[in-house]
Amino acid sequence: MKVDGRTRLVLWDIDHTLIESRGVGREIYQRVFPRVTGQALRELATVHGRTELDIIHDTLRLHGIEPTGQAVGDLANALADGYRAAQDELRERGRVLPGAREALQALTETPCVHQSVLTGNTTEVARIKLDTFGLTAYLDTSIGAYGDDHPDRAELVHIARVRAADELGEVIAAHQVILIGDTPSDVEAALTAGAQIIAVSTGKFTVLDLQAAGAATVVSSLAEIPNPSTF
Repeated sequence: MKVDGRTRLVLWDIDHTLIESRGVGREIYQRVFPRVTGQALRELATVHGRTELDIIHDTLRLHGIEPTGQAVGDLANALADGYRAAQDELRERGRVLPGAREALQALTETPCVHQSVLTGNTTEVARIKLDTFGLTAYLDTSIGAYGDDHPDRAELVHIARVRAADELGEVIAAHQVILIGDTPSDVEAALTAGAQIIAVSTGKFTVLDLQAAGAATVVSSLAEIPNPSTF
């Protein structure tokens, strides 16, 4: 990954890669779920590495509710409203992970690098989270890909490439894309899409877990991200 005058598209995962919400996200689910469904939230579907619409779909199923497009959309909209209302709480209880700002800043100063996100969050929730922690300025969110774009993370790589190509006026090949994420799902998405991957063990998964998933480059924290001059 060397600077050679060719564009690099760096796509960041958000949760447990750039930030931690420290339980606020689950509490927002607990607040809005009864308003939308009339039921208390008894169980939340597995969340790690998944898109929000998949999480909503399975959570509705766990409560005996048919996950129609309307039901999923209503809960997704309610979650966005919940995050918007909880921004102060999220800012106070959550945090930007160590090294995140420094890595983002370093990449903004690296020639030929454009940064955005590839996340399971819906577009609106992702932007709320980034705004809450003051990270939006480092990222071009218009060329990112989100959990309400497609349920398959590998397809999100393609979507981000198309959006970046449209905005930058040049073709972005898959190998010009670098994903940075904390789950085996991020690794799988990158490998499936032909992109590069930098995995960080800042979430639930260990260095060994991420290596076993196929990541050639794994770091323990964003402070160990490879020098941007090598991208």
